[in-house]
Amino acid sequence: MPSENVTTFVFAAGANGVSAVPNDLVLCGHRCVGVDLPGQRSTDGQYRLSYQAPQDLEAFATERSSLADVSVAEQIDATVEVVRRAAAHGPVVLVGASIGGAAISLVANRVPELIDLLVYDTALCCTALATPNDYMATPEAASSQTQALLGFLAADPALVGALRFNWRTNDRDLLEAGKTAFLTDGTDAELFAFLNAMAPDELIAKSTTDSRGDVATWGRIPRVYVRHLRDNIIPLALQDRMIREADAATPGNHFAVFDLDAGHVPNAAKMAELIALLDRCVPTLMSRR
Repeated sequence: MPSENVTTFVFAAGANGVSAVPNDLVLCGHRCVGVDLPGQRSTDGQYRLSYQAPQDLEAFATERSSLADVSVAEQIDATVEVVRRAAAHGPVVLVGASIGGAAISLVANRVPELIDLLVYDTALCCTALATPNDYMATPEAASSQTQALLGFLAADPALVGALRFNWRTNDRDLLEAGKTAFLTDGTDAELFAFLNAMAPDELIAKSTTDSRGDVATWGRIPRVYVRHLRDNIIPLALQDRMIREADAATPGNHFAVFDLDAGHVPNAAKMAELIALLDRCVPTLMSRR
């Protein structure tokens, strides 16, 4: 039987269902689990024949998404359930990257008693403003290269019921733009591996949902922010704004802030540094609980 003193890291899903579990964190002695979301599970049908090679982009642009009838609330429910099951076996660290930060705030609003530490890994943390889109419209986000990613869109969201991206494109200019936006210092192979890990469809409502942390619940959980110093999706100025606003909302519970000299998605070497950081800081920070 596993020890009740072993921490479980729960990795909330970020954009397009990504909740990758770093194996080396397990080798440090922690338990780790990713969250599979309704509408983005392998059994839900997002990975369709038209998405395979050779692609049928005409069909891909018209087929209804498995996310069309899924709500943000249902996906938060799924994450809460994973946290609940993990907490039955010991302490829980809930990790969110990118838009996954909005998700972990909503989960923390629901079950603060089950979470020992929140980790925002260059993630959206809504406090003064309500939604991820609100933050991406601020002056601090002006240098974000998210607009370059619109070239990956492969369907009318109103028609298919989701934001649909063709991550398997071989358009070299588009892939280069994606590499600059996501993986500033990564290789082509790392970029392709990252893109192929993402589901093609994403919830339309995820970026427009009120995702503010509740001071009475979310606000009492110790939290970490890992700044990515060369992030081209969530610029450093925006990361700093969100840290300041969260700290102002909970003056007795400030972020513990760490820096990673990386882009939005760390390359292999920087991922090793992130894992070492998580392994090193968790015992001390969890003691604040």
